[in-house]
Amino acid sequence: MAEITARRVETDIEPSTDRIRALLDLLGEPQRAYRTIHLTGTNGKTSTARMIDALLRERQLRVGRYTSPHLRTMRERIVIDGEPISEEQFVAAYDDIRPYVDMVDADSDVPLSFFEVLTAMAYAVFADTPVDVAVVEVGMGGSWDATNVVDADVAVVTPIAIDHTEFLPDTVEGIAEEKAGIIKPGSVAVLAQQQLPAAEVLLRHAAETGAHVAREGLEFGVVQREVAVGGQQLSIKGLRGGYEGIFLPLFGGYQAGNAAVAIAAVEAFAAPAEGDERLDPELVSTALSGVESPGRLEVVRTSPTVLVDAAHNPAGMAASAETLQEAFGFTRLVGVVAIMEDKDVEGILEPLEPLLSQVVVTRNSSPRSLSPEGLRNIAEPIFGAERVHVSPRLDHAIDLGVTLAEETGEFGGTGVLISGSVVTAGDALHLMKGER
Repeated sequence: MAEITARRVETDIEPSTDRIRALLDLLGEPQRAYRTIHLTGTNGKTSTARMIDALLRERQLRVGRYTSPHLRTMRERIVIDGEPISEEQFVAAYDDIRPYVDMVDADSDVPLSFFEVLTAMAYAVFADTPVDVAVVEVGMGGSWDATNVVDADVAVVTPIAIDHTEFLPDTVEGIAEEKAGIIKPGSVAVLAQQQLPAAEVLLRHAAETGAHVAREGLEFGVVQREVAVGGQQLSIKGLRGGYEGIFLPLFGGYQAGNAAVAIAAVEAFAAPAEGDERLDPELVSTALSGVESPGRLEVVRTSPTVLVDAAHNPAGMAASAETLQEAFGFTRLVGVVAIMEDKDVEGILEPLEPLLSQVVVTRNSSPRSLSPEGLRNIAEPIFGAERVHVSPRLDHAIDLGVTLAEETGEFGGTGVLISGSVVTAGDALHLMKGER
């Protein structure tokens, strides 16, 4: 892990698939050894990938899943049959590809990056296992992402919003143009509900490549949704039939949408073998009832309730804020927030203003984290100086947040939200749940 981390960091990107293609050619093109479902989008990719994985495994398929970033350990990114690969498997996978990594590095002006090495490891592990299908989430963008060396049967595009503008265009349609690059000729493009400019770009690209299209809200979607204890109860219209009475142990309308997208993706993947038959409704219900999505409004403590959420852009935070209002109904909610300095900090904080009684600004473990003082300067005009507290360390900030939440003594109606970044969520989970 130290050797991989010492490479160009995940955010130091040289947009090209040339290096990863050269490496995979030397490895014998392992990404061709199995079928693939490929996911891109701005928000919801990892949760949707987990749901697709669960549905496929319930169909008795052996599934490899590659997602990013990780919350607590790099091994989370490479998953076989629902479990991260072991420490021994991780080391063996790296040792197997390292000579070829050195060869590509020696032949290139730009060394392989952290993400490119991990992507090659994942594809090689999936081939060696072997898996029947790989569920692969892009790292960033689409066309030039290191994962985009597969010709996926199904390309999934979750909701697109503005993010990563240091690498991607600063318009929704420009980002959609880049993300559309994972839609390949003859594939099925499963599209979550999109803003109109993004939808137009995606549909045009699908038409140009001859891909079939399935759109949330038209060909499939959520028919009915009710808040339930520990999650929500759903009725979903799939591509080939309806699925009633599904319990999803995740909160929010956006997770319901993710479930509909996941079902449609698996229906599209299974279509050649099963024709027009729908998936077994009992299989769908069983698979989704056991889905977890760590770090996505995850409850890690009660009395007061402490939630950890990985929202890291304005659209993601707006969805989280809406879900908090719908599913929890706190009488007092305290925020503990650490955000990366290259993000739209104001846009991330604004959806929280109506919800938070107090906010503790701090930093996470990343060198890209905005300083607590810098975050306070942005937070005070939004929340008012009297609601903003500063803590130099996340562990101290969490303690302060819990103390502030407990001030009223109304334990049943108080909560703490820890959010602002995937790294913040991962750090909080490490602090509160521990890890060997």
